[in-house]
Amino acid sequence: MIREHLSIQKIFDLKKWEQLQDSLASVTKLAILTVDYRGNPVTSHSQCQSFCKKVRQDEILLPYCQKCDSRGGLEAVRSNKPYIYLCHYDIVDIAVPIIIDDKYIGAVMAGQVRLADPSSALQLEQILTSKNEKLYSSKWEELKGYYADLPTMTYQEIQMISNMLSLLCNYIVEEAMNKNLLAEMFEKASAIESTPQLSEILPGYSLKHIESLKKEMNNILADAYLNFSGDEDIPCGNPVLKPAFEYIYEHKGETFSLKAMADLCHISPSYFSRLFAKETGENFSSYLSRLKMKWAKQLLEATDIPVSQISSELGFNEPGYFIKIFKKYEGTTPAVYRKYYKG
Repeated sequence: MIREHLSIQKIFDLKKWEQLQDSLASVTKLAILTVDYRGNPVTSHSQCQSFCKKVRQDEILLPYCQKCDSRGGLEAVRSNKPYIYLCHYDIVDIAVPIIIDDKYIGAVMAGQVRLADPSSALQLEQILTSKNEKLYSSKWEELKGYYADLPTMTYQEIQMISNMLSLLCNYIVEEAMNKNLLAEMFEKASAIESTPQLSEILPGYSLKHIESLKKEMNNILADAYLNFSGDEDIPCGNPVLKPAFEYIYEHKGETFSLKAMADLCHISPSYFSRLFAKETGENFSSYLSRLKMKWAKQLLEATDIPVSQISSELGFNEPGYFIKIFKKYEGTTPAVYRKYYKG
């Protein structure tokens, strides 16, 4: 991925991440929000506690919350690890930085819980305090009922969750970077083809090196992109089944149900199943598995994309299941197949 164009919107599939964020908030009992490098929210606030909603709805108190968010994020960036702290109301919050090649692109903010053991608060920094005690006293009367409803956790539990969020974010970033590797290669190859001043794109490379790189890129792109883009011939002679075949070949990263494909063809599932077996000589499930293994081999042969990423690209929920199916059809694992093919 081209580093200068990095953004959290390009790294995270925000629609899927927000679903995961909602689930994480439900399981951990933490409120969770994802922000970009400016501190602007890029997701909704998952499971925001009533106390914090009330505080953030108060025009006088809201700036204190925003300052806590900002300072917490900056401290996490400075330390390059999750930062656990107390907000201006002594509530525990966590800032998990998202950093790529020393570039801060955003953060996952979590928290809105009380410490089960108040004495452990001594381990945490209260990142912001207000000198206006009269203001806080007057506000407290209408807030204290909500404060009592905040969930409680031990400091150790909060640490474990913050580490889990950090590992999860790092994993998603790593997978996203791998996923965009071919896109970056394609962009570089296109730039080489269209720009007369090649030395400006690849300073320090001789023309011989550049020509070699072009040839290598073109070979990879020819196999990995053209063969995997949906431009291949669709083996279907039955016009009734054609909508299903076209959808399968154009949406290789999805999972397909027989009923959904039958609906596309406007026929019943049982009739679709009979026509499909007659057309292909296989049942629907076996045909799909064999077809996806064919596409998997193309990617294994033409690219260095990790096996886990190929699994995801082909719509498998778990790399382990993908490896199992691949071994069933090819008699070996994807990694061994790639090693043998590339010599």
